[in-house]
Amino acid sequence: MAEKLKNLFVKSSFPKLPNGTQHTESINIDGESYIYIVFPVIDLRNKVAAVTHAIFSLSDVTKERIRNSILRAVISAILIVLATSLLLYPVILNLVKRLTLFSTNLLDANLQSISLLGSAIAKRDSDTDAHNYRVSIYSVKLAEAVGLDIETTRRLIKGAFLHDVGKIGIRDNILLKPAKLDEEEFAVMKKHVQHGLDIVDRSTWLADAKDVAGGHHEKYAGGGYPRNLQGQDIPVVARIFAIADVFDALTSKRPYKEPMSFEKTMAILNEGKSTHFDPDLLETFKEIAPALYKEYCGREDDGLHKELDDILQHYFATDVQSLIASAQK
Repeated sequence: MAEKLKNLFVKSSFPKLPNGTQHTESINIDGESYIYIVFPVIDLRNKVAAVTHAIFSLSDVTKERIRNSILRAVISAILIVLATSLLLYPVILNLVKRLTLFSTNLLDANLQSISLLGSAIAKRDSDTDAHNYRVSIYSVKLAEAVGLDIETTRRLIKGAFLHDVGKIGIRDNILLKPAKLDEEEFAVMKKHVQHGLDIVDRSTWLADAKDVAGGHHEKYAGGGYPRNLQGQDIPVVARIFAIADVFDALTSKRPYKEPMSFEKTMAILNEGKSTHFDPDLLETFKEIAPALYKEYCGREDDGLHKELDDILQHYFATDVQSLIASAQK
């Protein structure tokens, strides 16, 4: 031990100290702690005449006092944290419950807003809003079949409800015309896409619908409107919805037409493969289409509304329900 201390003092490089300062550090030799101090000796002219190096060994009593002091400080800190937590826990729990209740009410209001707005628009050119319900269900079923993630499926659902919201800006003599639109009338009708984008962009929560509202008339090979997008440049939610929308339009009764058979509908969809519709998405849809046709085609009953409500709860209320469950534990 003495030899090691001696080597420490005769080491070639000592700490360089600015005038009038000192250096202190803790060193360890063979598992024992020592205090190493370097301080200057100042002469009458206020000059550094020498530098003193000293090593102090801590006594067992001092070490024990230090350990006890540290232990008391740690225990005190833990007790303070525990006491604070116990005092604040009921307050925090109450705030979380109130927040989750507020979030639930806000979510319900938002879901009702898209449902009511979509239904109001659907009833402008139809006697029922069942088209909106069916096409939303078809879209979700196809999204699930291709493994679309939850966030993107939420955007799809909003867009499905609000895909034709821009028709609120189209005159009745064009929107409700029972015959084919002429070129000038069709140019006016196409403006409903931009009207829809203008509407949904005014709301942060509804803005997710813009990919479907703005892209469901685009065509996979180009030639659609309003931007003449092609292939993967068309948002996937718009490509999914385009298939669901045409499927429901063909299989539904309208004032100016009777519903088509399943076979004829699928033949028309297949004709649009790779030109109007995404070929991969269409192939997946062809696998689930028979069951969808059998389950939902032509339905307008309350059960249809109930099923879509369940879908909304599944995709939109999951996070809020998790918060509520956590707050109640």
